[in-house]
Amino acid sequence: MTFVPFEITLSAAPETAPAAGAAKVHASLSAPVQREVSPIGVYVQHYLRRLEKNDASDRTDHLQHHADHEAAEAANAVNDLSLDDDEEEEEDADLLSLDPKEWKQQDHYQVLGLSKLRYRATLEDIIKSHRKKVLRHHPDKKAAQGHLNDDRFFKCIQKAFDILTDDEKRRQWDSVDPEVSTDIPTGKEKGDFFAVYGPVFERESRFSKITPVPVLGDADSVRDDVEAFYEFWYSFDSWRTFEYLDKEDVGGGGNRDDKRYIDTKNRKERANRKKEDGQRVRTFVDNALKADPRMARFKEEDKQKRNARRNAREDEERKAREAKAAAEEAAKQAAVAAVAAEHDEKKSRQDAHKQFKKEQRQLKLVFKGASFFGDVTAFTAKLDKILAAKKDVDALVAVRTEIEAAHAAGNGAAVVDEIVAKL
Repeated sequence: MTFVPFEITLSAAPETAPAAGAAKVHASLSAPVQREVSPIGVYVQHYLRRLEKNDASDRTDHLQHHADHEAAEAANAVNDLSLDDDEEEEEDADLLSLDPKEWKQQDHYQVLGLSKLRYRATLEDIIKSHRKKVLRHHPDKKAAQGHLNDDRFFKCIQKAFDILTDDEKRRQWDSVDPEVSTDIPTGKEKGDFFAVYGPVFERESRFSKITPVPVLGDADSVRDDVEAFYEFWYSFDSWRTFEYLDKEDVGGGGNRDDKRYIDTKNRKERANRKKEDGQRVRTFVDNALKADPRMARFKEEDKQKRNARRNAREDEERKAREAKAAAEEAAKQAAVAAVAAEHDEKKSRQDAHKQFKKEQRQLKLVFKGASFFGDVTAFTAKLDKILAAKKDVDALVAVRTEIEAAHAAGNGAAVVDEIVAKL
């Protein structure tokens, strides 16, 4: 045993301290005792790895005993979890041989045994699965089994746990998870629309910044809900990000110019991927809108309503045209009738005028033929008085008839004088 001497210089005692002779000894140092210390831990493991190059059998018995003890405790802890083998995923040779340096190419959900849940796994699921994996693949347990250098998969477990328990890192990984399909229906698929498009909408809805996300519904969904659903998806705001696919680590660049170039390149690629993903979602929504039987039904209903409105409008226009045509025809007939009436009236006036002139001539002939007066001047004066006083045919006819009757009776001249006297 080697003893290492230490020189310790004590500071001066305070002025209020008692004198040296008055000091009391309350206790004394115990005698040295030899004890064994078991070296264990990460640094000891590194040290042992270096020793393996020279003499692998140089490990002490107490180290082996400690490793066996830790392995036994780990095995007991695993048993205490009551693991259900049916719920655990199989760990094949390819999975266990993963290189922790290539963590970006690894399936972190598969590493933790969460391949079936993936983005649906809760934090509790991740912690529980991580604990199982750690207890099964801890380096101490591997060391108890003689695999001192077998900690690669354990590092993969720790890296997966670090990513999936960090909200930002997990979101970056979930955005590019290669095991989650990004395929979309083409619109030519046969079968039930809701069975084809429903799962895809549910899958894509996890990227929405706005929650809750409207559901696709069913064939009986009302029109307002369906239109609100497509309005939401046409303005879909995705949180999906693509930092995980950066080809180079910005923090690992050289000088500032290199870092700036790498950062610019990565940002450009992220923007392109974001744009392509947005176009992919837009195309998917377009295909869904075209294939949605409810939209076809709504369009048919709208068409029928438009046709009904158009038919009603056309009926009104037809009735208006018919009424207008009838009014025009009535006006035309009225105009024709007015013209005919005017023509008849004019003819009647003309006929009456002719008859009046005729009666005037007849009366003149009666006066002239009867020779009531030898004096032509007197004859003309009396005739003019009668003609001036009688302005209608009937009056002239009555006068002529009366004069002719009187002439036939032999007193025509006297009757004429009476008629003139009465004027």
